[in-house]
Amino acid sequence: MFEQRDQIRYFRSRIPSFACVEGCHDCCGPVLTSSEEISRLPSKTKAERAAALAEYLCPHLGAKGCTVYAERPIICRLFGTTPRLPCPHGRAPEVMIDPRIDAQIQKFFIEVRQVLV
Repeated sequence: MFEQRDQIRYFRSRIPSFACVEGCHDCCGPVLTSSEEISRLPSKTKAERAAALAEYLCPHLGAKGCTVYAERPIICRLFGTTPRLPCPHGRAPEVMIDPRIDAQIQKFFIEVRQVLV
């Protein structure tokens, strides 16, 4: 797990950020994430998870947006920063993610056990 933690820290530091459309949650659906990342998030009950999944939402989406924003998984941070996951409103950082980092992240996703948030 220590190696995963380091990889996650490395990837997070290299994913560019940008301003989202206020109030938009279009990318806040259920996602797969590493066991390491989900261990950082508050636990949700089966009922909370089921209710969110029934609406195709993330169980960590609250009335005012993401309730785990600082710890949100890598996949959530990627939305809008790579051509593979474009923002539906056309928002993007000045410079998209480096394609080499994007490829490393994709390899990480394939090699690491993923669980549903």
